[in-house]
Amino acid sequence: MTISEWLATAIDALRASECPDPEIDARWIAEDVLEMTAPELRFEAQHQLTSRQLEHLNDALERREGGEPVQYILRRADFMGLKLYIDERALIPRQDTETLAEAAIVALQGKKRARVLDLCAGSGAIGLSIATLVPGAELTLADASAGALEVARKNAKELNVDAEFRKGDLFQATGVERFDLIACNPPYIPTGELPTLQREVRREPEMALDGGPDGLAFYRRIAAEAGAHLNPGGSIYLEVGAGQAQDVLALMRSGLSFADAGTVKDLNGIERVVWLRMN
Repeated sequence: MTISEWLATAIDALRASECPDPEIDARWIAEDVLEMTAPELRFEAQHQLTSRQLEHLNDALERREGGEPVQYILRRADFMGLKLYIDERALIPRQDTETLAEAAIVALQGKKRARVLDLCAGSGAIGLSIATLVPGAELTLADASAGALEVARKNAKELNVDAEFRKGDLFQATGVERFDLIACNPPYIPTGELPTLQREVRREPEMALDGGPDGLAFYRRIAAEAGAHLNPGGSIYLEVGAGQAQDVLALMRSGLSFADAGTVKDLNGIERVVWLRMN
């Protein structure tokens, strides 16, 4: 069987299994297993696969047909131009969250030294992208999950980023420490909606998804506690779900003494980030 023939078969199989992106996932699997770039995959389309290559390709395909996210199968995710390790212990980084990382990076431009906290860090995607692109940023990664922190630690090592790691429930992880910028993508899906999520999303850690009855439970806690962990003039940037921005902004305004606040839209025009800058 040639690469081209396998791709056609895989795309058909993934489409039949109701995979949302059959063409993308089939090619991603092929690129990873065969260790080829996208152009190489096209140029070598008529290359005959070995029995071992075919076995590995079909093993990955079978897992994807069963609903396992392709990022977990391949143990990698792309975020802000970084290649991150990812497994079932951490939420898969998404393009929506790049809006948060980009906004935080812009806010830190020109600052020679800034203490940055990635709260609910998961794989560390947000904080590590900030530390990679903002010289002088001093990074702390905090999460309630020991497993997620192990994933973040592995990514920090692979990216050669120095970081502190803190385990605990929200700000319990950081004690009395204060920061110049806090970036956070907390759980924000209402509990009742969890069973209706895509099968792929349901494979991700529930504790990283469940935002309580109305999806706002973590924002209430953050609004009440964040002020004690921000330096004067410090900022907080929060990812929010579609339709949540104004409610979250109101919660944060009621809980914090701030100098300025606003929202940032993602590429789809959805208010995806809520931010506040302290007095």
